Parts: sequence; structure tokens; C-alpha cells
Amino acid sequence: MNDHSAPLVGRRDVLNDLRGSLDAIVSGEFRLLALVGEPGAGKTRLLAELERLAGERGCLTLWGRAAEFEQVMPFSALVDALDGHLDDTRHEHLGHQDTPGPHDQGASPQAGHDAQLLASVFPALGATAEPSDDVSALARYRLYRAVAQLLARIARPNGLVLVLDDVHWADDATIEFLDHVSRHSPKAPLLVVVAYRPKQAPPRLALGGSRVTIGPLSEEEAGELLGPNVSRSRKKALYDASEGYPFYLQALARVEAGDLPGSKNDALALELRDLSGDALIVAQGAAVAADEFEAGLAAVAAKVPLSTALDALDELVDRDLVRPGAGGRFRFRHPLVRQAAYESAKAGWRLSAHRRIAERLAEVDAPAPLRAVHVERSAAFGDRDAVDVLVTAARQVATTAPATSAHWLQAALGLLPDTTDRLDLLLELARNQTVSGRLTEARNTAYEVLRLLPRDDYGRRAQAARFCALVERLLDRPGEGRAVLVSELREIPEPRLPAALPMRLRLVAESLMRGDHRAAQAVLDFMPDDGDDPGLRLAIAMLRPMTAYAGHRVEEALRHVAAAQALADATPEIHQLAWMDTVAWMCWSEIWLGQHRPALARFEQAIAAVKATGQTFILTNMLAGLARLNGVLGRIPEGQIAAEESAEIALLLNSGYARVVAMAQQSLLAGAAGDDEDAIRLGHEAATSGVSVSEWPGAQARFAYATALANSGRIDEEAIAAVEEDFAGDRLEEFSMLAFCETMACAHAARNEPKESAAWAERAATMIRPELELTDGLARLARAHATIGPEAEELALTAAEILTKAGHRLDAGRALLRAGVACVDGGRKRAALPHLEAAHEIFTACGARGMAAAAVREQRRAGKRVAAARATGAHGLTGRELEIARLVAEGCSNQQIAARLHISVRTVETHLTRAFEKLGVTSRGGMTAALGQLG
Repeated sequence: MNDHSAPLVGRRDVLNDLRGSLDAIVSGEFRLLALVGEPGAGKTRLLAELERLAGERGCLTLWGRAAEFEQVMPFSALVDALDGHLDDTRHEHLGHQDTPGPHDQGASPQAGHDAQLLASVFPALGATAEPSDDVSALARYRLYRAVAQLLARIARPNGLVLVLDDVHWADDATIEFLDHVSRHSPKAPLLVVVAYRPKQAPPRLALGGSRVTIGPLSEEEAGELLGPNVSRSRKKALYDASEGYPFYLQALARVEAGDLPGSKNDALALELRDLSGDALIVAQGAAVAADEFEAGLAAVAAKVPLSTALDALDELVDRDLVRPGAGGRFRFRHPLVRQAAYESAKAGWRLSAHRRIAERLAEVDAPAPLRAVHVERSAAFGDRDAVDVLVTAARQVATTAPATSAHWLQAALGLLPDTTDRLDLLLELARNQTVSGRLTEARNTAYEVLRLLPRDDYGRRAQAARFCALVERLLDRPGEGRAVLVSELREIPEPRLPAALPMRLRLVAESLMRGDHRAAQAVLDFMPDDGDDPGLRLAIAMLRPMTAYAGHRVEEALRHVAAAQALADATPEIHQLAWMDTVAWMCWSEIWLGQHRPALARFEQAIAAVKATGQTFILTNMLAGLARLNGVLGRIPEGQIAAEESAEIALLLNSGYARVVAMAQQSLLAGAAGDDEDAIRLGHEAATSGVSVSEWPGAQARFAYATALANSGRIDEEAIAAVEEDFAGDRLEEFSMLAFCETMACAHAARNEPKESAAWAERAATMIRPELELTDGLARLARAHATIGPEAEELALTAAEILTKAGHRLDAGRALLRAGVACVDGGRKRAALPHLEAAHEIFTACGARGMAAAAVREQRRAGKRVAAARATGAHGLTGRELEIARLVAEGCSNQQIAARLHISVRTVETHLTRAFEKLGVTSRGGMTAALGQLG
């Protein structure tokens, strides 16, 4: 299908770039390259040359292209490139999907999940796949990661060139994948090349990697392309008409001298002009059918017998308008040829052709998404069958391609009269628009639902208003969200009607976001604890702990937590699903109040429920909370996984608010891991984004940024003042402020500033809560930083004991490190070693590389020889990855590992995936062997 025979002239610089990219992947590197040029500039011919050069180096090339008239088809270019190869080599690259499941002893981690996700995209893998139970944006992130890992497997060992042509026509899902792979470079000999027209490219196609611009040929190069048998005057005429674009230059060279058009845009019309009647109508039918089409479907579209279509295709092949491909299919020589054929047909004829194809696809029971492309272009208003096809297609792709799903729902709504069904579809559309990152469109759709609902339909209006407020929150427009809630509440004749409760719950959450705990309490006081709806009763109970804690009423908050925990245990999950945003507040409360184990279990359960119900707009906050909790518990790798997923979903949602929430936790965890510069970068970006400036997310960002600066030894008075102001304004809670006081006491002590360190330690002492022993542990650690000698050791050891009991492993390790340093400074080196050894073991298990390195340095200062490698973990694995790998070597299943380490199976699978990559193995047996070889 790719034309290597056409002459290639000029383009020396471009060819050098292509060769350089190929040399890089032969060396085992990843590259992303964009070829950018106007229509007819010769991008496709250069890609064919790239394929030839790749073949000379022993690399595999897989080639796909997006199509103008199928732009909404999910992943069309990727499917075009990969599906045939996967059909031939499925067992070679995805053999693990035929194993009993992801937890089978021989299966690679997450294999079952990846197989489900990949099969939802690639038809060649769909025969054995079960649908995924994750319908949130997290499924898209994991799908993109699975596709990247699939490409890496195909690329090893000889290299892979993935060519995606005409990406200016690619669907949103393909563009999102390309953005993902540009930010998460696969560790494989892989070159991804995208070609597109810059003027038609969507803004989201601004990718990383290298960019090469393809312009027109010079007049001399054009003459070389035309060859010696063309006169100088004709070369000049052809060059002027084609404007130097080689595709048009060659098309014009095929016509008679007297027929040259005035511009290059008319060149293809001349190629079609001399076709026979049958050939022209079959070309038009084929253009309606698909980018790559079967003769039978072209015949149906053209409304001619198959024998006539086959004869016509022979003529089209002879004229090089179409070219034969694999499996008896055909493809137009170039998308511009298809466009010209499509536009040469009259509009009414095209509509009929699309209808004929839709009917034929229905006869053969083709998948709804294939039918939807043609139904959309041919259905009449009020056609309920067409509406059903479009809605079915939308729902089938909603998980992996919500933008396409939204497109087809909008098409269905355009055919549907004002009925009850229309309101339900509008709500579904608003959710898909939200998940796909089209937040402004989602907001407009949600408000349209409010406009269409009867004024006295209080129940549905309340749910719609609550959704409007949630979308406004994602858009960082909390004032507008609050306004719609207040407006709707004013319309309810009886304030205590059950319909008012969902909106009041959202008002409580909005008040907590902006640090107004008094307003939150006032609304809660107006709400009953004994309503008929068990889900609402639980939702109200789950908001009370945070409201009390934000008001510095810790004892009351603990009572509310206990009551809410008991009620949650007694309430079936089905009743909780509508109120998952309140579950998130409950989990955060449990973190601040030291209820870590219940919080961890609740987070894991709630995240699974949110994923299954597609409530992506809540997922970022939940994952950020899980990240913070794992950081508190000293599970840094687990926390980083959750924070990364939160950040990726925020990008997919296109929500600045959600990004700030995620980046704050990423910053804190990067600092805990010892990546100070990353911590500062992430914290600064979050703190200076201008998003949620006067609310809790902004306060968390400023806290993370100031913490990152202090941990790196930088005392920034402006950053510190911002944290102080947030705490005074109740935007930053006591838990974070106490942690900040301890951090500052440590930072000033490290700078040999005892007076300042003592001041922060005294500030920490004022925040001790008798009801929360962990506060005493952090305050004692702060005093240990500000003290020297035996007293410092005693304070630090007591703090370590308290923090260990509270589950704060990392802080306990820091306390032991402080005790060891105090001993060394006091000349008692032998006494220091047990403390330092214990601290090092904790840091290694937690994945705190920077602190593990600090513990090693202190051990050396105490006179002990310690290998430098101990600071970074064995075999390049983190402490948790090594711990899990050793349990695998013992023969433990993923479920057994999860139970032993008190983590989720998903977390086990994620750690194993990363350990597999680091060790260069693909099975549990391979991991066991690798550990044995490495010792």
C-alpha cells in the first residue's frame, strides 16, 4: 500500500532526521517524531522512505492512518496500524491473555486487566476478552499505558517504527494516547512517527518530541522529479500550477498540457474527469464506504452489481486512483483522492449511499460503532431506530472514547423530539462530556437539563443542580456552582423536603472547600439524622467529622467519625453510590484524625465503586487522598502510583482544579522519596497556577511547596507566610500545619539556626491534642530537632515509639535518625548505630531514597562501613518492589501478597509490573530466576 517506487528528490535534511531517529531506536531508545506539512507536500512518500530505511536496519514498520470521514471512530489509526499484526502474532505478544487470569501463578501482573482493555480497542484481540468493570477515566489512562507496553513488547528486540499518517483527522482518544506516550516514554527501541497538516490539526496535538516541517519543493527539485522528458516550459507551468507540492505536481503531470488548471486544488478533478461512468460512481461509492473498503460495500454504496464494481475497480487501479491491499480490500492512493471522489458526488446521492451502507451493515449485524458512522450521515429526524443505533454505539465506546460517545449522543439528540428520553440522554451526554474533558460543554448541557425540567420536578432538578455544581467545581468556578444550588433551593416550597438534601450536602462540601466551617455547620444543623433514605443518612453522617475537625473540635470530630463508621458498616454499598463525594470527605477526616486503617479500606472500596460507576469527577480527589494516606503510612511507592493516576485523570478531565489537588500530593511524595527538585517543581506549579487560590486545594499546594523548599534547605519567607495565612483562614487543617511546624524545626536545625528551630518546636507544642497521640509524637520530634545531647535522643526515641504506634512509619524512621544523629554529635557513636540501622531499614522499606542515603551517611560518620548501593535499594527495585518480588519467589499469589502486606491486589499488580520492567522479565518464573542470579 505504501508507494516506495515514486521518485524522492531533495529532502536531505528531513532524511537525515529520519536516519537519526532510526539510529536512536536501534540503540534501544524511544523517539517521537512529527512530520508536519500542507496537503500534497509529500509526507506520505517520506514515510514510505522511512519504512524502507527501517527495513534496512531490521526494524518492523506498522503503518496506519486516520480518515477524514471516520474521524469519530475510536483509535482508528492505531487499529489500522496494529490489528493485522496482532491477528498474526497474538500469542507471541499477548499470550498471557489466554491464561486463567491476572492472578494465575504464571501470568504477568495486570495481564487480565490489560487484555480486557486492549481487546476493547483492537478487534483482533476481542474474541476472548471480557468487558472491563472500570468505566472511569482511570480506565483510559490504564488503556494508554497498556497500549504503550504492547508497543514496547512488539518493539523488542529489533525495533519498531509505528507510523500514524493524517493524524489531523484522528479522534480524541488517539490524540490522548499520543500525549500519554510523549510524557511517559516507553523503555523500548520504538519510534512513533505522526504526520499531519498543521492548519487542520487540533490544538491538543501539540506533542513533545521532534518536529520536522515539510515544505514545497524548489523549482529545481520539481524539475528533477518530473524527469528529463518534460520540456522546460511545461515544467514551469506544472510548477506554477502545483505551487511546488509534489503530490499535485505528479497529478498534474498525468493530464494533457492544455488542460492544466489554474490552481493545484483542481488537479484531482481532472484525474476523475475521464473515468467511465461506472468507474466514477464506484469511486464515489467507495469514498462514502470507508478509507479502506471492500468491493462489495462499494457496490452497495454505488447501487451497482458486484461484477460491475469489480470491473470499475480494475479501471481505478489501472489509473492509480485506488490500490489493492490485504484481504481483498482496496484503498485510495491518497486521502486527497478519496476527498475529491467524495466531493464529486451530489449531496443527495451521498446521503442515499450512506443509508444503503447503514442498511447493509445492519443486515450483517455489524457492530453499532461501524453503523453509527453512516447512520449519523443519513438518518431523518424522528428515526427511532437510528437513535437506538447511535445511543448503543455511544455506550459501547463510552469507557475508552468518551468524546466519541458524546459525539454520537449529540447526533442522537439531534434526531429526537422533546421527550422524556431526551432528558435522560442529556444527562448521559453531560457525564460523557465531563469525563472527556469538555467541561464547558458539560456545564452547558447540565444547565439545559435544568431548563427543560418542570419547575415542580424537585427531585430531578436537585440532582441536576448538584451535577452542575460539581462541574463548576472542576472548572474552578465554585461561586457559580454555589449560586445554582442556592437558586434551586429557593424554589423548593418546603426547605425540609428530601429533594433539598442533595443540594445542601453539596453546599456543605463547597463551604468546607473555602474554609468556612461555620457555614458548613449551619447547613448540617438544618439536616435530619433520621431520614428515610439510608444513603442520605450516611452522607450527612460522613460530612460531620470534617466539619467538626475544621472547627478545631477534635473530640467531637472523633465521636462523629465513630458514628459514621458504624453507620457505614450497616449501610449496603448500593445506597452509598450516589454520595461518593461525601465518602471522600469522610476518608480525609479519618486521615487527619489518625484513623488510618479504616481510611485505607474505605478509600480502596470507594475508588473501586467510583470506577465501576464512572464518577470520574470524584476520582481525582479520592486518589489524591489515597496518595496522602500512603505517604503518611510510609508507603511512598503506593502513594506515588495513586498521585500519578490522580494527575493523569486531571489531565484527561482538563480540570485545573483537579490538577492542583493531584500535584500537591505528587510534590509531597516526591519530597518524601528524596526527589527534592521534582517536589519543588510540582509544588511551585500547583501553588502558582492561579487555581483554587482562596480554597483548600490552593492551601494544600502552598503547604506542599513550602515543605519542599524547607526539605531542600531553602527557607522562603514568602512561602512560609502563605502557609501561615492559610492556617489562620482555616483553609489549611491542623494535621498539615503541625507537620509543617516539625518540618520547619528540622530545616532550621539543619541550617544551625537553633533559635528559629526552637520557635517552630514551641509552635508545634501548642498543637498537641490529647485525643490524638500522634500529635504529641510530631511535637516531640520537632523539639528533638531544636535540642541537642541526651535530651534530643530521649525526645526522638519517645517520638519514634508514639509515631510507630500511630502507623507513621516514615516519621518514626525520621525520629530514629534524629536519635542516631544526636548520639553521633555527642560522641556516642556505638549507641547511635542501632538507631541508624533501624532508621535505614524503615526508609528502605518505605521507598524514601533520600533519607535512606542520609542514614547511610550517618552510619559512616558513626564508624560503620556501608555499601552505597544500600541507599537506593537492591537490583534497582524500590523497597516495596523488592519485598513483593521476594514473596513472588516464595510462591505467593497476588492475593496472598496483598493480604500479607495489607495492600490491595491492584497495588501488588502495579508494583509487579514495574519490577518486571526493571528486571527485564515477563513472567513470575523469570522474576524468580532474575532475583536468584542477582543474589
